[in-house]
Amino acid sequence: MEFRQFYLGCLAHASYMVASNGQAAVIDPQRDVDQYIEQADAWGATIRYVIETHLHADFVSGHQELARRTGAEIVFGASAAAEIPHRAVHEGDELQIGEVVLRAIETPGHTPEGISWLIVSDTPGVPDKVLTGDTLFIGDVGRPDLAGGRGYSPEDMAGLLYDSLHKKLLTLADEVEVYPAHGAGSACGRNISRETSSTIGDQRRMNYALQPMSREDFIRMMTADLPEPPKYFPMDVEINRKGAGSLEALRATPLSAEEIKRGMDEGCTILDVRDVQAFGAGHIPGSLNIGLGGQYASWSGCLLSPRDRVLVVCESADQADEAVTRLARVGLENVEGYLDGGIERWEAAGYPLAGLSQIDVGELKSDLESARELQVVDVRARTEFESGHVPRAINLPLSELDRKLDTLDRETPLAVICAGGYRSSAAASLLERSGFADLRNVVGGTAAWVRAGFPTE
Repeated sequence: MEFRQFYLGCLAHASYMVASNGQAAVIDPQRDVDQYIEQADAWGATIRYVIETHLHADFVSGHQELARRTGAEIVFGASAAAEIPHRAVHEGDELQIGEVVLRAIETPGHTPEGISWLIVSDTPGVPDKVLTGDTLFIGDVGRPDLAGGRGYSPEDMAGLLYDSLHKKLLTLADEVEVYPAHGAGSACGRNISRETSSTIGDQRRMNYALQPMSREDFIRMMTADLPEPPKYFPMDVEINRKGAGSLEALRATPLSAEEIKRGMDEGCTILDVRDVQAFGAGHIPGSLNIGLGGQYASWSGCLLSPRDRVLVVCESADQADEAVTRLARVGLENVEGYLDGGIERWEAAGYPLAGLSQIDVGELKSDLESARELQVVDVRARTEFESGHVPRAINLPLSELDRKLDTLDRETPLAVICAGGYRSSAAASLLERSGFADLRNVVGGTAAWVRAGFPTE
């Protein structure tokens, strides 16, 4: 048997390929699928199946594209009610890949249609691996509140999740290897490890959600203090149910500074994908900074709408293509073009630039200790904020910021801080677009503040 995990860091997404005797299956593919076709060619295998563990909410799957290009059959759990041609599977159904058997076990809880897949490659009937989708992560389990509109409450789903874990997955032998669909940083869990695989035995011992407790206690724990799901999640579920279109038509179009300015005047959103320092040094006034160097696609899905007409500012045509592809991975296909020649071309055309002041944590501490007024807004998630933050800071998570601008004083200077400076730059750009003028971004964020030995609350 050949087995490979493909890990996409920017979406904390793991997909898989299994092959045996010239046949292969791909599980939970990302939207751009060339790598799976190339790997199958390298193994001398034909992709027979494209398997989805569930209807993913945090990314757009490449199942339809991969099936179109390879002739593979798409496989879903029967209760997914997928609207594209597919094989609907139930508990115990099997797929044969050469000498390898893939056996479906129904594991609802994160979603109603969740399916985990046992891989049997050596001893007949005895699995050596399990692909758990978003039911069981390394160090965590799937959140139970993403079935909105399908007749299930978070409590209902948490109960199903408990049963899937204790009656299905935890009955497997300790040595069975666990391969989930996500790692640290995914919004589909709250405490996911940076490790991308484990064993049932290690998870039984170390995963907080698998420790001995009653079903009722588990439900209470899993439904308490759930963060709000990112706003693009329901959109991606429906795209995956229907199947996404081809990426071939999505290409970044070079535009002149004059065309960019005309688009701005028509209400287009300027998306600046450069890093924090470059954005701070000079940017088109009113642009939104979501850098390619971080969780660009996820934050774009949270801060942009599919109805927005988007114009990209970047440093090269290759960056523009990357920006377009990564937006498409979360279902955003609304980029109309990019600024050819970058910000230098804008400046050369005589159009104005704005700047964003960058301060280090020492400057922030001095400002807080002085008599001058200063608002400090921490845009991390609530759990991060509660674990320790700069004194006097208020918590407005980035995903909620645009709805809570009225809680801030537009006349008082404002410093924005996050964990390391990425989210805070996005937040500061959003505040600038909303009319806040006296802004500064805290370089290095709370991590730098802690490293400097400064006090936290």
